[in-house]
Order: sequence, then C-alpha cells, then structure tokens
Amino acid sequence: MFNEVVVCVMSYPNKTGRFPVGERLDRLRTAASGLSNVTIDAHTGGLLVDYCRRVGIDVVIRGVRGVADLDHEMPMARMDHELAGVDTFFIAADPALARISSTLVPAVKQQDRVPNGDVRGLLPVGESRSKGNA
Repeated sequence: MFNEVVVCVMSYPNKTGRFPVGERLDRLRTAASGLSNVTIDAHTGGLLVDYCRRVGIDVVIRGVRGVADLDHEMPMARMDHELAGVDTFFIAADPALARISSTLVPAVKQQDRVPNGDVRGLLPVGESRSKGNA
C-alpha cells in the first residue's frame, strides 16, 4: 500500500509502556531487519503530528481491534488532520490477535487469573516465546 513506512515509537509522560523506548526500538529494528523500505524511529515529548511535520509524513496508519479502539482513535485522527493535514488510515487487527491488550494481559496476570502466572497463551506467538511473563 505504501512505498515507504516509518514506524515511530512514541512516549508520553502519563503512559508507561511495557518496555522502555530503547527496547521497543531494538525489537522493531529486529522485526523489520529484512525490510529495506521500513524506517524505525522515536519521538518523545510531543505530539505525533509534530513528528509528522518534521519528517514530512502525511498519512498515519493505526490498527484497531474493534469499535472501542475506533471510538478512541477517531478524535485523534480528526485532530491530526486539523492540526497538520495528516490523514489516518485504519487497519482492522487480525481477529486472532484482537483480544490482546497492553493493559488487559498484565491485569489478568496481576489478579492471578492464569495458572502459574503464565500469560503466554494471551500473547502473540513471538512474545510468548521471548517474554512469557507480562
């Protein structure tokens, strides 16, 4: 669909990710190592549209698992368009992965809802082998 793709890791002070920015970048670089048209980058301390303006991006791709994600993403997409003319392209998640949530999996583990705290069955295949414990 696109000749070039930039994967940008964002960091916001009021949201903590499962992995630090550096580790996310390393994982993404490994995953994209065979893709010559994919660039991995990071932007911290500002809005996505700030990054888009700086590097000349006019389309953002966002994955959505369902209606709740779309309800959350639509206002941001509208604002990105108003602020910087950046359009948003939504892609539906693979149904087999749609149940995965960066907040739900750790919450299930914390509440001891999985045997022995083993959340591998709740994670994508690549994650289940490398980081079985959330």
